[in-house]
Amino acid sequence: MVFKRLLGSLGVGGPTVDTVLDPGAARPGGPLSGRVHLVGGTADHDVEHVALELVARVETEHEEHGDGEGVVVFDRHVVGGSFRLAAGAETSVPFTVALPWETPVTELYGQPLGIVLGVRTELAVTGARDKGDLDQLTVAPLPAQEAVLEALGQLGFGFRSADLEYGRIGGTGQQLPFYQEIELTPPPAYAHQVNEIELTFLAVPGALEVVLEADKRGGPFSAGHDALSRFTVPHEGPSGPQDWNALVDGWIRELVEHRASYGSHAVYGHEAGYGGHEPGHSGGSGSGIGVGTAVLAGAGVIAGGIVAAEVVDEVGDFFENDSDDDSGDDPDDGSAEDFGGDGED
Repeated sequence: MVFKRLLGSLGVGGPTVDTVLDPGAARPGGPLSGRVHLVGGTADHDVEHVALELVARVETEHEEHGDGEGVVVFDRHVVGGSFRLAAGAETSVPFTVALPWETPVTELYGQPLGIVLGVRTELAVTGARDKGDLDQLTVAPLPAQEAVLEALGQLGFGFRSADLEYGRIGGTGQQLPFYQEIELTPPPAYAHQVNEIELTFLAVPGALEVVLEADKRGGPFSAGHDALSRFTVPHEGPSGPQDWNALVDGWIRELVEHRASYGSHAVYGHEAGYGGHEPGHSGGSGSGIGVGTAVLAGAGVIAGGIVAAEVVDEVGDFFENDSDDDSGDDPDDGSAEDFGGDGED
């Protein structure tokens, strides 16, 4: 891998930086490791710090500003610094950092879902700093996430799109300023009751919260409306044999029939213990606008048949645009100004 760009704010002859992530996909809550390679410029520099930022391309909807998107920094780690980088010298800074538990999933069985995440490297030297390297971050699902998605695929649900929505889901313990939303088309058994199912995972240490929202069809004497339910499972799934298809199908039936009121759900005796519920998702559009669109190609793989070329184009555009915009000060610092909002829930 070549050094990707000269640090613009350090000028001609400044140091160059290249971050190389270890092979393989990371997982939510798991380690992300690699090395930051540095090459000194034409003069000595005192390196104040080397930092990594986790960034995501996020969509939003505002009444005044309409639909939009921006780059959100959702985690940051200082991995090195306070050393002198001699002219022409080469050095490497190894790192291992933990991903947030709510880090979105970008692929399933190696198939991209259309979610764009990156690792951006910041090198700060005395009197100047720049974010000069951006690498794609690939995140695979936790075992329980994979089991839920696999079950939905085998139950006949189709993958429509996936995106990241700026905002919060009311009544949950959500930590990040955005959430991942996976839109699914219903199988024939549910097609007369719902237009689509929206799925969100919110992981915490030791458990996975599954949020399901149904866009229910209206009847001759009633209007359509949204129904929302939440369930909790351990990360590794329940101990002993488990029919995930039956479990997930039970969730869908409860959601569609809307038997339970908004509130806590107990799964395997684990009380979710949520507070008050705000119906629907707040701060987002409530509907996916993701770039990867597909229908199940069979074999129970929910991401099967995804239009990979569209996903690759979106990923390429994200990194190309970020490189163009990152010279000097970076406006995409994860603040609400990136979207024209006030940052409040």
